[in-house]
Order: sequence, then structure tokens, then C-alpha cells
Amino acid sequence: MTDLPKFTVPGLSTQDAATIADALQGRLHALNDLALTLKHIHWNVVGPHFIAVHEMIDPQVDAVRLMVDAIAERIATLGAEPQGTPGALVAARSWDDYSIGRAGAIEHLGALDVVYQGVISDHRKAAKEVDDLDDVTHDLLVAHLAELELFHWFVRAHLESSGGTLSTDGATGEKDSAQQAGETAQLGTTE
Repeated sequence: MTDLPKFTVPGLSTQDAATIADALQGRLHALNDLALTLKHIHWNVVGPHFIAVHEMIDPQVDAVRLMVDAIAERIATLGAEPQGTPGALVAARSWDDYSIGRAGAIEHLGALDVVYQGVISDHRKAAKEVDDLDDVTHDLLVAHLAELELFHWFVRAHLESSGGTLSTDGATGEKDSAQQAGETAQLGTTE
């Protein structure tokens, strides 16, 4: 747990501020990781859908970087110290590094579907954790959720058939999801 801040915003105890800062720190690490992962995909996507995915990713990177900044500044506002170094992120994270290198657009989107599922689920948990403690932090996380879910929809639109089935349905992880999405696209069964 974060050390108790010496001061915090009016109306919050330093104990509550530390609890909120801890929840936000986890989101800071996840969003920093997401921004780097999105940029990695932007650089390594190839194939027939290259330009669509390449250009779709950069606005997501920019938006996620703004989320990172907002979360770090909220942690500081609460009187705690945001940890934004690569070492702190790697030491604290509970997930593996993104595992897809140079690959087709649909494979990357299949893997990114899994990434977004994790980020969004954990963001939702953090929003619930702070809901009764701090309206400002809760509202910040909810606003981020709206954008993250929109980006996830953009990704899934590439993976969805006209019948509403995801090509990644039933996949059990990032690599499996990428492979399944790629195989479905090659078979031409995404229509």
C-alpha cells in the first residue's frame, strides 16, 4: 500500500487517499503498458488491412497517453507519488508482455481484443473500488472506461462476422486469439 500522504484533498482522509492512489497506480501501470503495446502494434502491423489498423491505432495511443497523464496527476493531487518508471511498471504488473511481433492486422487485432478485455475489466474493478470513496476519481475512471470500450469496439468490429460472431470467440489467450482470428480471416469466414 502507498504510504499515507502528509496531506490530501479536502473532504478525504489520508487513509482513503492512499487507498485511492493504490487503485489508480495499478491503472497507471496498465495504461502505460497499453500505450506502449498499441504503439508496438502500430509499428508491426502488416498485410491487406495495414493502413486501416495502422491509422486506427495512433488516436488510441494519444487518448491512452492522456488517460495516463490524468491518472498520474490525480495521484499527485491526492498527495501520493505516481510511479511512472518502466521498472516500477514491470515489477508491479501481473500480466505478461505483449507477445505478437510483426504480424497481420487481423492477428494483432485478435490479440488486442484480449488486451482490451483485461484492461477494461480491471479498470471497471478500480472504478467500483473507489466509488464510495471519491466521486472525482470514480468519474475519471468511468470516463476512461467509455473511451476504452469504444476503442475495444473498433477492434472487435474487424473481428466480427455479419452474423455477430467474433472470430476470437472461445480463444484462451493472446496468442490463441491472434491465431484464431488470422485463420478465420484466411478462410474468409469473417463475413
